[in-house]
Amino acid sequence: MRCDLHVHTLHSGMCTIPVLRRICRESYNDPHAVYEILKRRGMDLVTITDHDSIDAAESLRSYPDFFLSEEVSAVSPSGTEMHIGVYDIQEHHHAELQRRRQDLLSLIAYLDEQQIFFTINHVYSSLTGRRTESDFTLFSRYFPGIEALNGQIPALCNRRASELAARLKKPTVGGSDAHTLASLGCTYTQVSGVRSKDEFMEHLRRGQSSLHGQSGSYSKLTRAVWKLGAQMMSEKPWTLSLLPLALAVPLVTFANALRELAFVYRWARGGTIRSQQPAIIGCEEAGV
Repeated sequence: MRCDLHVHTLHSGMCTIPVLRRICRESYNDPHAVYEILKRRGMDLVTITDHDSIDAAESLRSYPDFFLSEEVSAVSPSGTEMHIGVYDIQEHHHAELQRRRQDLLSLIAYLDEQQIFFTINHVYSSLTGRRTESDFTLFSRYFPGIEALNGQIPALCNRRASELAARLKKPTVGGSDAHTLASLGCTYTQVSGVRSKDEFMEHLRRGQSSLHGQSGSYSKLTRAVWKLGAQMMSEKPWTLSLLPLALAVPLVTFANALRELAFVYRWARGGTIRSQQPAIIGCEEAGV
């Protein structure tokens, strides 16, 4: 069975870029369109991992192959922010996850108590800001899984995450992290020999999964940003006045690519977190 375990819809809230956070969404993906595209692209199961939201469930709960997940924005004891993939939850879990997300250790205690599988997402990406050595200690000690193939970040970041998972003997997950429809289902997690969501999740916990599809790239991110900008202007026509800023997008995404590389080199070189083993999961290209 195949499932894209990192998917966003219009319920993921507003973007975090300071200049645009009041006018541009993280995603404009309609939940029904997301479901239909994922099924057309071969996903046997469908889940949504919106940022701190489960509102997409209202549209998709009637589908028997849909299950509820969430990407929780949490704060560590050192004050750093991280994104945590939380999979196969019930609606009553959401309120407690949100209540505890400013206290990472309390959040982890609740997830363990409820026997909910969770991962640290895009561990070697600068997306959520700075990291500390103590963060990696937390990942090693308390996180049952690691996202090792993310469809929006560079292949090098994914390889280092895969190496870290191998070193720590952690199960891995993969997903498109699609904020636009184009990337949906092009990166996914596969579990062989299972016939239900419950079996899928049980094998996932045991590390009996394989990851497939695309990593991110400079051109892929640039196209996605342009698409989000076009959707913003369609929703709010007055923002057409910002159209000249589209010319600067390639420069912004190039700067982001350099920042990502600097970030992964900074954190993957430390002796306490660097793995000497080869990556266990390759990044094969998959067509859209």
